[in-house]
Amino acid sequence: MDIATRVYNHKWKIDPIIRSLIDTDFYKLLMCQSVFRNKPDTTVTFSLINRSTHVPLARLIDEGELREQLDHIRSLSLSRGESTWLRGNTFYGKRQMFRPDFMEWFEGLRLPPYHLERKGDQYELTFEGKWHEVMLWEIPALAVLMELRSRAVLDKMGRFELQVLYARAMTRVWEKIEKLREIDGLTIADFGTRRRHSFLWQDWCVQAMIEGLGEKFTGTSNCLIAMRREVEAIGTNAHELPMVYSALADCDAELAQAPYDVLSDWHDEHEGNLRIILPDTYGTQGFLDRAPDWLAGWTGIRIDSGDPAKGAEVAINWWKDRGEDPAEKRVIFSDGLDVPQIQDLHAQFSDRTKVSFGWGTLLTNDFRGLVPGDALAPFSLVCKAVAANGRPTVKLSDNPEKAMGPAEEIARYKRVFGVGKQERQDVIV
Repeated sequence: MDIATRVYNHKWKIDPIIRSLIDTDFYKLLMCQSVFRNKPDTTVTFSLINRSTHVPLARLIDEGELREQLDHIRSLSLSRGESTWLRGNTFYGKRQMFRPDFMEWFEGLRLPPYHLERKGDQYELTFEGKWHEVMLWEIPALAVLMELRSRAVLDKMGRFELQVLYARAMTRVWEKIEKLREIDGLTIADFGTRRRHSFLWQDWCVQAMIEGLGEKFTGTSNCLIAMRREVEAIGTNAHELPMVYSALADCDAELAQAPYDVLSDWHDEHEGNLRIILPDTYGTQGFLDRAPDWLAGWTGIRIDSGDPAKGAEVAINWWKDRGEDPAEKRVIFSDGLDVPQIQDLHAQFSDRTKVSFGWGTLLTNDFRGLVPGDALAPFSLVCKAVAANGRPTVKLSDNPEKAMGPAEEIARYKRVFGVGKQERQDVIV
């Protein structure tokens, strides 16, 4: 595919940014089914948060064009082929991962309304409604904002300039893949949907990974690309679940128990490689110290904030303390990774535990230094659940730079979860 020409022809609007309701991450659909089953009456508000305030999204992106893309998403529904793939495919070794009642609901879904307002140089974009409906806005909303920002920069470039730009970006990706190919025993997946440069670029990156890494490439989080390229759809669960469950708690005791209630519900639905703990929502060490014994039997842990090496050490020590063999467990690293960090972490831990990597933004959006003013550099944009049944949500994280929620609630959560001093780290993506 000549991506440069397709980008140049965006001026003729041949490419909607979101092409399908399954142009989303696999974990969102898994979580959606869990919410559909366990919390169908919960009302949740999601909000866009630009952590990189130096990127003036409202000055870069035309509001009319943004509304056009969001309205297009609201017109989408599952195609027959997409429904057949979800209903009949094998995911993580299990057929009919998605239950008939969930699929019947999903096949009739149109995403609910959005609220968009300009506030200075940023957009306020929110979604409110039943949790299992509005949660499916998160990934497409992020992808739209990221790609419209890319298009705003690319719009000023000529055809040959675009060809050179993409040639350089392709070379960069391929040189990374060549370095990764040298790592014995590597297992790595694409986690780059939410902050990708564009859909076409993510699709190209996945194809490059397929060819360049062979069996070392385990799949992609993007359901549409997984279906089209016939690779595994990869993903488990995210911070959204404990954030909302915790907001629904009526007292401190229920709050302390909420993250484990999430995993108890998950345990009832999934097994094997889908039983992956994400422990850092309210501090990894405290979460593991208070965890019930049955959780130690799960398959592994995903590390998504803080110092990844320290997080892996904490997990390994926890398994040992609970009588589990770390060599039989899986550690998935997934926070802002690039090749040097992947090389170091694999060398440090591959002989002690099963190591995997979810490679995100710096796979699908590494255009750093390729245009004047670094105007295509990736930035940190998130869309988070900020309220549940009218109560604010809180995320603490192992990195306080990623914390979110009202100050008084953050203080309460730190007290309840025993979070002490934390080490700050720059949030790049």
